[in-house]
Amino acid sequence: MQLLLVEDDATMRTTLQRSLARRGFEVTAVGDGLAALAEMSARPHDAVVLDLSLPGLDGLQVLQQARARGLRTPVLVLTARGTVGDRVLGLNAGADDYLPKPFDLDELEARLRALMRRSAEQQEVRPAAPAEITLGALRHDRLSGMFYLHDEPMELTPREQALLRSLLQQPGRALSKEKLYEAVFPGQTEVQYEAIEVVVYRLRKKLADTGVSLMTLRGLGYLLKADA
Repeated sequence: MQLLLVEDDATMRTTLQRSLARRGFEVTAVGDGLAALAEMSARPHDAVVLDLSLPGLDGLQVLQQARARGLRTPVLVLTARGTVGDRVLGLNAGADDYLPKPFDLDELEARLRALMRRSAEQQEVRPAAPAEITLGALRHDRLSGMFYLHDEPMELTPREQALLRSLLQQPGRALSKEKLYEAVFPGQTEVQYEAIEVVVYRLRKKLADTGVSLMTLRGLGYLLKADA
């Protein structure tokens, strides 16, 4: 059972990694949000144990960006933030379960195994997501996260990637500015709402004359479509 442990406290991280390994988990451990997101994108895991208070990207941002990228790995949030409001934030960001610190190791193991069972059951009845998404000459490799145009890698900023990924998941369907803002600027409340328009403008320029159009539908949002 492949487990990703994300915990910034080195002592806690080492202790949990050893304890879970003794209980039959193969544990990869990282200590910051950027490393966690990279690890989640790079390889499959059966579950993720994610602390919220992380350097780089905090746990909520990691969750939001992972879900925006289409990563469906079960995530158990493990944190000292124990209020109801914090639990709601974590669950709304895409967490599957929540265990406040301090916790009992037996309960953590039981919750992880329950998450994995539910995930396995869902996979049995749900068709596998395609490894690639294509729209006209545009192609997205979901495993590597790369975007290609006419089989050439596209040079995109992380925000442009997040925007294009969200639009490609539902081609021909308008996505609201609010939904795209959450995918491109997860948890970044200091960013002005209109900033999404700047990212749309830059991505639209890169898609010019490619046979794929990024359209604005007044009052509805934006959609991506292949030109006839």
